[in-house]
Amino acid sequence: MDTSNNIFGNTFLGSKWLSPDYLFNQAVSFFHNLSNFDVGNGAQILSVFHTILFLLAIFFLALISYCAIRLFEIRSKEDKHLKHEIEEYAHHQAKKEEKLQQEETVSKNPQWIKTLGYIFSQHPGDWKLAVIEADTMLESLLDQLGFKGDSLGDKLKGATQEKFKSLSSAWEVHTIRNRIAHEGASFALSQREAKRVIAIYEQIFREFGYI
Repeated sequence: MDTSNNIFGNTFLGSKWLSPDYLFNQAVSFFHNLSNFDVGNGAQILSVFHTILFLLAIFFLALISYCAIRLFEIRSKEDKHLKHEIEEYAHHQAKKEEKLQQEETVSKNPQWIKTLGYIFSQHPGDWKLAVIEADTMLESLLDQLGFKGDSLGDKLKGATQEKFKSLSSAWEVHTIRNRIAHEGASFALSQREAKRVIAIYEQIFREFGYI
């Protein structure tokens, strides 16, 4: 009986994977099978591999196209939103500037604003107050222009058409103011007539940049 077989038997050290002859035979068998590999089957496997690669390429191209389209849509929405925000801001600024211009157009003179408050009142007595207030402003204007006199009438008498182009208009509205002061409640003054008188005062004031 062979002693080596008894020694190794079925133990780990007696395994065929540790046998040089077995390993050599397995290597020879592998290369022999590789040399006999069916070329037709290899071509078929290669064709399937190419098909898989083609499908993957189509998938990733479709994915990239989808992402590009979505990105374009998002950018388009952002641009529209930004444009809307800019238009809203511009509109708000235009309204704000328009309001400021209107306020400046009315006047920066608080006394004139007070006069306008009287003229647009619903109380007839306030319309007369508007004329009296405007006449007081006219006297202050003549003081600034250097006309001398104890009263507005005296200052108008000392004025000339060359130095004060609205002299005749000033006399007209000042005369109405005197009637209000002298006749009191018996002097009838409609709101329409009061607005006409105030408009004349306004024309004089704007001529000299007083309001």
